[in-house]
Parts: sequence; structure tokens; C-alpha cells
Amino acid sequence: MINEKIRNVAIIAHVDHGKTSIVNEMLKQGNVFRENQVVEDRVMDSNALERERGITIFSKNASCSFNGVKINVVDTPGHADFGGEVERVLKMVDGVLLVVDAYEGPMPQTRFVLEKALELNLKVIVVVNKIDRPDARISEVQDEVLELLMDLDASDDQLDAPFVYCSAREGVASLDASTKGDSFNPLFETILKYIPAPEGDPNAPLQMLVSSAEHNDYVGKLGVGKIEAGEMKVNDQIIVCNYHDQSKLVKSKIVTLFTYEGLKRVPVEKATIGDIVCVAGVEDIMIGDTICAVNSPNPLEFVKIAEPSVEMTFLVNNSPFAGKEGKFVTSRHLRDRLYKEAVKDLSLRVSDTSSTEAFTVCGRGEMHLSILIENMRRDGYEFQVSQPRVRFKEIDGKKCEPIDRLTIDVPEEFVGTIMNKIGTRKGELISMSPKGSRIKMDFYIPERALFGFKSQLLTDTKGEGIMSSVFHDYEPYKGEIARREYGSLIAHETGEAVTYGLFYAQERGDLFITPGTPVYAGMVVGRNPKGDDIVVNVCKKKHLTNCRASGSDDALRLIPPILMSLEDCLDFLGDDEYLEVTPKSIRIRKIILDHNMRLRERGKILAAQGKL
Repeated sequence: MINEKIRNVAIIAHVDHGKTSIVNEMLKQGNVFRENQVVEDRVMDSNALERERGITIFSKNASCSFNGVKINVVDTPGHADFGGEVERVLKMVDGVLLVVDAYEGPMPQTRFVLEKALELNLKVIVVVNKIDRPDARISEVQDEVLELLMDLDASDDQLDAPFVYCSAREGVASLDASTKGDSFNPLFETILKYIPAPEGDPNAPLQMLVSSAEHNDYVGKLGVGKIEAGEMKVNDQIIVCNYHDQSKLVKSKIVTLFTYEGLKRVPVEKATIGDIVCVAGVEDIMIGDTICAVNSPNPLEFVKIAEPSVEMTFLVNNSPFAGKEGKFVTSRHLRDRLYKEAVKDLSLRVSDTSSTEAFTVCGRGEMHLSILIENMRRDGYEFQVSQPRVRFKEIDGKKCEPIDRLTIDVPEEFVGTIMNKIGTRKGELISMSPKGSRIKMDFYIPERALFGFKSQLLTDTKGEGIMSSVFHDYEPYKGEIARREYGSLIAHETGEAVTYGLFYAQERGDLFITPGTPVYAGMVVGRNPKGDDIVVNVCKKKHLTNCRASGSDDALRLIPPILMSLEDCLDFLGDDEYLEVTPKSIRIRKIILDHNMRLRERGKILAAQGKL
């Protein structure tokens, strides 16, 4: 049976190409809001961090209607670090809208998510967005998309993907690149025509694959997925099983059943094939589980999520300022929160270490882990993290490391500088093509070489460089790469930073703090461009005497400090440093706080390396 009243579609694209804006406009024109209702921009980005950063982090479900057909829309993240979200939600849909910027064209993340969609044999509609840009290259972008489809071995059916040209900002779409259109109707009509309606047997035993999981304080665990076969009713007895863990058979009952109407979850009594539903009342349900009829435990296969490639150590805060600003500070609090996050996010791996106060956390990239850190500090957690490091693998007896495909878009005059910087980081040029007055370059580069590279790129290109990367493969170890070319300015004693001490400390390098900032011995207060660590006394006060001389007591002028964001701090960290994270502060510190002990430890390391 085919359920013609439903279409299930996911929106995939590279970051910043306009996915969430298109969903916004689909909801507006799909009878979700009242005519006089005020709708905020990017209504799907409901998380505070998403709104602040202007990116989608979590995939979300919504629905709209057109000509009596319900269109279930899944908005997915565009950043490669959240690719795990994209991979699992693609199992819920029958087709995808591939959104491509009319100037930038296909970017690395476009390639990554499109490859996953093609592997699942999903129908593709290509949406060329931002056609109102003055620098739009519509015909070239169209050719680039077709080249990408051929490169990814798309089927003949997928190569015949229809193109829709739209401007999400103006709320218009057209099937012809030369005309603008006056509404999103051409996009809706294309969805109804090309995206297949869900098929299945409503009389067969129930099967529903859980593609997403949430937690609600009132109803407990929630499982979200598409019904593949049979019907689901409230109070039905069910059995939960797993394709990869055949021993898992848990009997339960459907307490509450929701479908999506607009942006809201609406309770219903029953649902059938093709419906994307949210199920409450099934404890311990996990992403990848299948909800089946009691008499027919037949689990569905679940896509294997790509392995995480970056790891960090999360530790209990043991600095001199520990426990002053956080609400959750113990190892039990930290462990519970990390394992709870790993249940929601399949791309995250959490494991215990030999110490009860430290845990290894693995993720898809620096941003993936920094979002976790930011969410935890906002929830009142206080902890420390180590320098991010890549996960090496042994393949055929060789040490291998993750390699990324890096795309850099820079003005022509900076190409030489960037090629030189990428060369020192063991990068390998794949392709190079002009885009107006700019040059687009593709490289294969070790993932560890990209730590801290974004700020370097912005400095070298005077803020005009654009970069994005996506995991490519594991390749043999490329050799040593200098992690950073600068050292740290380290506070000599515990106290409060004063203008006099900072004035003389700034001669040694760039400061991170202002007068009045509490510091402790071993805390990093700045950066030394010359490469060595230097101890400075930022708490030093001027000795007062009875003598006064003209000019010597003038106000001391301080250079404005560098304001470090969480990502900047993670990029800065050396292998002998931790980042102390609290709800109110982030501080870089040395692992060994005492200066003399640090020197002794450094001497031992140099002696072991034969450098002393």
C-alpha cells in the first residue's frame, strides 16, 4: 500500500547555504502559522547556542501541508562535526532536498551528506538557493552539482534530479533560472511529484526504527522514527529489539503517541505506515532500536555511524579556584552527564580511564566537542579538559591517522601564502579553480594539522578566507607537525591582576586578561610569540615612596587584551596545559602549577629524549 497523503523529506546542505531559512519559508507558506502571526527568523533553531552561532546543531522535525498532502520536513545540521545527526535521520525519509548556494556551489559537507543519501537510494531534488545574490553563478553551480552526482556514482534516476531555483529570504521559487517566481509553490509541487510516497503493509506486524531519541522531564524517554510496517496504537504491547544486538528483547507498552503538526508534537491515538511519530513510555529505548509487534520481533538494519576521530580528556576541576563558580563539580556529576550525552548523540563515545576523576570523550571534531563543553558549562558544570588530539588507528600493521578533505576559498593575492602554510602542515593539493576574483582550492590534509588553523587563515587573508573540511579516510602517519609556534605567559603568584604588573608583562607578549582578573600561580595569562613559556608577575604593585618626578607617575597605557573564545582556547592549548571550564569563566592553566616542579619535569622529558 502507498500512503499518498504523506511525503517525508530531509533538507541537507553545507553550513550556511540556507537550509533553515528554506524550512522557515516552507512552514510559513505551508499553512503552519496564522496570517497575522509574528514568526521569528530561523524558527527551527530553537536551541540558544544555535541562535547565537547561526548554525543548526540538532536535527529537528516539523511538518507543513500542500494540496491536502502532509510534508514531514527534517532540518539537518550543515557542519561536518554533526554528520552523525544527518546519517541517522536519513533513515526516516524517502527523499532529500539538496540545498546549494548559488555562488559557492557544492562544498565538502555537501559531498559528505549527498553520498550518504545516494547510498540509501533516496530521491534527490537540487535546490539552488540565494539566486538573488549579485555574484550568483547559477549555470556553473548547476554543472558542479551534476559533476558531483557523477563523481559519487549516482544512479541514472538520481542524475535526472530536478532543479528548483529559489531565494529563501524573499520566499520565492521557480523551475526556470531566468525567472524569479512569486511563491514556494514550485518547490512544493516538485516535492509531491518527485519524492515517492511511503510504501508498506498496514496489516503487517508493526516495525518502527528509532532514528532519534530525546528526554522529557515529564514523560521520560522519547523515541522518534518512521513507521515502516503495520499500525501503532496507544496502549499497544510492543517489543523493543536491535539488529546489531540480537539478545536485546524488551517488552513494553506505548503510553503516549505523537505526530508532528507544524512545529508542535500533537498526541494521537494511532498512526500508520509513513508517519513520523514520537513514542513515550518505552524506557531504555536507544537510537537504532526497532519497535516491533510482540509476536513478531523482527529488527530493521540501522546505518553504521562513522567513527569519531578526535578525543579529549574531561577531568574534575582541581585548580586553586575549584568549586567557586559551578553547581555540579564532582566526578559523579561529570560522569553521569557525559554518559547521558553519549545516549543522545551516537557520534560521541565516552569511556572511563584508570583514574576515577577523568574520562575520555571522543567526537567528530573540535566543534562537536566544544558545543558539548559549552552546553555543559551553561547547565552549571565545572570541569577541566585536555588538548584535543586525533585518534590514531593501526591498519595492516601501520600507524594511520584521519585525513580531511579541506576546501579553502581565498582572494587571488593570498594563494601563495596559503599554499606555503598548508605545505608545512603536510597538506596535498587536489584541485584548484578560479571563482571570479577568488580561488577555490581542495586539499587532503591530516586532521591534526587543522587544529588552530582557522584563526591563522583569517590573519593571513585579512579576514577574507573561507575554509571548511570533512573527514576523508585514514592514511599512514604523515610525520611530526608543529602544533603551535608560540609559548605561554604564566602567572607567577596567586592574586588579582593589576595595571602595573600587566604593563610590564605586555612587553613579553599578548595578554588575555584585564586589571582586576583573579589569577593563580600556573595560570596562563597571555601568549609569547617567540615560542618559549615565560613566567610573569601580573599581580606586581608599584612600591610607593615619598619621591615624585614629572612624567613618571602618568597613567600606564595597556594594550587591549585578546578576548579568547572557547574554540580559541582549545586551539591554543599545549600538551602540558588544561582548560578550566566553569559557568562564569574559562581559564587556561598548566597541568603542573608549581614553576620549579614544571622545570624538573621538563628536564626529565628532555633527558629521556637525549636532548640534555
